[in-house]
Amino acid sequence: MQITDNKDKQKALDLAEESRETEWKYESFVAELFKGSFRWDLVHPFPEQSPEDKAIGDQVLVQLEQDLKAHIDPEQVDRDQAVPKAALQALADKGYFGMKIAKEYGGMGLSVVNYTRAMALVGSWCGSTAVWLSAHQSIGVPQPLKLFGTKAQKEKYLPRLAKGAISAFALTEPDVGSDPARMSTTATLSEDGEHYILNGEKLYITNGPEAELLVVMALTEPKMVHGKPKQQVSAFVLETNSPGFEILNRCQFMGIRGIANGRLKFTNVKIPKENIIGQPGQGLKIAFVTLNAGRLTIPAISAAAGKWCMEVSKQWSNKRVQWGAPIGEHQSVQIKLATMVAETFAMDSVSALTTTFADHESADIRLEAAMAKYFGSERASAIADETLQIRGGRGFETATSLKNRGEEPYAVERLVRDLRINRIIEGTSEIMQLFIAREAMDVHMKFILPLIDRHTSIGNKVMMALRAGLFYVTWYPRLWLPSFTCLQTQHLSCANRCHLRFIARASKKLARRLFHTMAIYQVKLEKEQLLLANFVDIGTDLFAMAASLSQAEHLLASGKASPELQDVVDLFCRQARQRIKTHFRKPCQTPTKLLGKVSTQLLKGKLDWMISGIIKP
Repeated sequence: MQITDNKDKQKALDLAEESRETEWKYESFVAELFKGSFRWDLVHPFPEQSPEDKAIGDQVLVQLEQDLKAHIDPEQVDRDQAVPKAALQALADKGYFGMKIAKEYGGMGLSVVNYTRAMALVGSWCGSTAVWLSAHQSIGVPQPLKLFGTKAQKEKYLPRLAKGAISAFALTEPDVGSDPARMSTTATLSEDGEHYILNGEKLYITNGPEAELLVVMALTEPKMVHGKPKQQVSAFVLETNSPGFEILNRCQFMGIRGIANGRLKFTNVKIPKENIIGQPGQGLKIAFVTLNAGRLTIPAISAAAGKWCMEVSKQWSNKRVQWGAPIGEHQSVQIKLATMVAETFAMDSVSALTTTFADHESADIRLEAAMAKYFGSERASAIADETLQIRGGRGFETATSLKNRGEEPYAVERLVRDLRINRIIEGTSEIMQLFIAREAMDVHMKFILPLIDRHTSIGNKVMMALRAGLFYVTWYPRLWLPSFTCLQTQHLSCANRCHLRFIARASKKLARRLFHTMAIYQVKLEKEQLLLANFVDIGTDLFAMAASLSQAEHLLASGKASPELQDVVDLFCRQARQRIKTHFRKPCQTPTKLLGKVSTQLLKGKLDWMISGIIKP
């Protein structure tokens, strides 16, 4: 049994490795950080949205706010567990389902920055509505077609999608989450070669029960590699009115209760061969690349949630009096408020930086997008929880109940429920850590993988070993040298300039630790997920610090922020530095073997004696 498990795991790793982007076409700030190089020049000056593009976005946001308030009652959506079809149609009529689609196909043609600004606005009003729009445009049919579709496919489908033909992305299966090697949905080419015959099931497909069009990932005919069949996953556009398509059931959730999500079944569904996206076997690559840009919605919505929480917490902390003073004057609440402010600015900085990179198309953002999603979803969830704590019983009470009692109907408890999904969708936080760790180690893996691959010839292994030697003999010693990077800042305080020097030193230490850990564990490193998570958390905080400091410099220089921003950034960086120092110590303090031992005891039933005095599920 263990042998089979190991084979399945290796199969999954091989498939994921083959599907990832292997080249870094552009520079990546985060990739450089993990290599021990603090490239301040890549994030400073802070990349700014052009005035012309901002004006376009400003106009859209004004109209969008009016339309949301006119057609969407977020409390009713949550209560009825549905966004009214009339409301969705009203949004479609205004073109909001085509915000990311080019004007030539009938869409708005918004930039990435303006699209994420719009989604942040929607998310601050109704999380469920934001999901409808985002699942359709960020990961649904429009994005894969934009990146990989043929001219004919774009001309056929994009105008429909821009007008509001709802789409969805179908990858996950009942027994398959983030493990594509276990996918069971198949697409078999017909005997006449004109159609693919689709069979299988998909689960947790957002927009799926209402979609007209789906991007479906399915197994196609394997290719032969070194005399053995190699699994292939391909992507298709599917019309849901095709015979054999079924909606088995709709799922209901604790949050974003107004979305349409369900389990779909395909029984001998015919898909025209011209509906394949890209080439056969490119399905997972298409999925990964689509998600790179698709993930940018979540950090924007996360930052918006932080701003909403700031406003609610400010009002309540000034109004609510306990022990003879407003609760905002009590230190226990001040800690929550100050941290909320600092982390919201950091989320906003990371989101703004990454989306602008995406617009300029001058940086490889696979690491930045994953980090932005990971950082934003984790911090926004924590901030919402602290807002609930500040509000006390009123935070736990529904907005409808508050309104019925004549109080301000702040929907804090709904926000807590709605935000919780962001740590799961489009890659769980744990999967994000593994993804980021793999990409961060790419500088080393490009040497290691050919050396351990049994199909690599001896001659090529010798050449690769020589190349690795030449690289490390110059790269590694530099990690021990002081940083002499010229950090151009005119408006940051002395304390904040000190934080920049810390990033430069910490990035070198991070690169050394990662290299040493790889040397120790080698091919077994993928099992050391706690170690990898520590490295990822360090890199994430360093990225957030750099983004925050760069945006602060920009805002202060342009007069768009008050001088108090210096304190906000200083606080975030001080807290981030403390976390980083803790993470550097963690590997030596975490009892990983004991953790594994106790968890195995639970799984094998050896601790069942503890599970007593309850009604078992």
